[in-house]
Amino acid sequence: MKIGFGCDHAAIDLKNELIEYMTEKGYECVDYGTGYDENGEIIKCDYPNKGREVGEAVVRKDVDYGVLMCGTGIGISVAANKVPGVIAAVCSEPYSAKLTKQHNNANIIAFGARVVGVELAKMILDEFFGAEFEGGRHQARVDMIHGIEADYSK
Repeated sequence: MKIGFGCDHAAIDLKNELIEYMTEKGYECVDYGTGYDENGEIIKCDYPNKGREVGEAVVRKDVDYGVLMCGTGIGISVAANKVPGVIAAVCSEPYSAKLTKQHNNANIIAFGARVVGVELAKMILDEFFGAEFEGGRHQARVDMIHGIEADYSK
């Protein structure tokens, strides 16, 4: 499985730790930035750009899923959700991460580097990537979500 990671300048260190963690678990990780320059200075960026970049990568199937981080996870997930085909959810604890995959078929998980620590972020990822979409009654609701998106893209 290939996972795309993206963050703004508030979440670089967390992103790097999580890429290492997921790589050790056997996932192929793609780093969409941001990071540090050759002098060790933070490369600042606007979170909407990273949300869009990873969202587009997921929709194009360059990666299977996305992991996004900014200060709170809110702004970057809102931006990603503007990409048709993305279902991004902000989760600050593992239970919601599991259910957003099981019930919403989310393809991007987001959280805030100023909200969760490294160990909690690892638990969130473990639950999200350990869960499977349940389909059934949930499929009808996911179809409704995509229907709203289609209505506004006309």
